[in-house]
Amino acid sequence: MAYTVDFKTVSTVGLESSPVAEALAGLRANEARYFMNKYKHEFTVVPASESRDTLDYVNRVLQERDIAFAAKPLETSRFQVENIKFAYVFYEDGLSVNVMYTVDDAKKRAVGFKLSEGMDVPKELEGKFKFATQKSKLAGTIRGSYFVVKGEY
Repeated sequence: MAYTVDFKTVSTVGLESSPVAEALAGLRANEARYFMNKYKHEFTVVPASESRDTLDYVNRVLQERDIAFAAKPLETSRFQVENIKFAYVFYEDGLSVNVMYTVDDAKKRAVGFKLSEGMDVPKELEGKFKFATQKSKLAGTIRGSYFVVKGEY
């Protein structure tokens, strides 16, 4: 069942099994606020169990760097705004992975990783990426990194 993320009242709906559920909910709300402010797009998620195609797509893109996460995916989101396709996966350990894929510009395609406050860097990313820190009123301290997508998906 789809859930439209409310960034004014942060809720852990769908994320309750995460040991960092509050921080992950804040991270998800932070993304919802971004898309509403920038694109007037409501950020909607669905349970990972109902979105195999989105999980398969994100996993295919991650194979570019030989990355496969052991953490359980809880929710996904997939949509297009303007000329950019987005796919998100929120994992139980507090990780958020997003694929940003411009339809008409191969130079503007990337995979982003965001770590919820309180989680360790996943072993799959240790030593491979440097993480920048940003502060968020909704999510506390977010650590993030990315890589440029080279393939066609």
